Amino acid sequence: MVLGRSVLPMQQLLRMGRGAVIPLDAKATDEVWILANNHPVARGEIQISDDKIAITVTGPANVYDFMAGG
Repeated sequence: MVLGRSVLPMQQLLRMGRGAVIPLDAKATDEVWILANNHPVARGEIQISDDKIAITVTGPANVYDFMAGG
């Protein structure tokens, strides 16, 4: 799954410890990418219910959108 993306300087990444939070460019309502062998196969949305998290497939992936960061 690809939930979002972030750009961090290597120095900042190396200073991070256990439990560090990396901010992503995605919102909770954004669709996620579903990958197989690093190849986008579908888009989906996150469903949260009590203490369970699930992904619902919403449609096929567009490889060109994935490469463009969309």
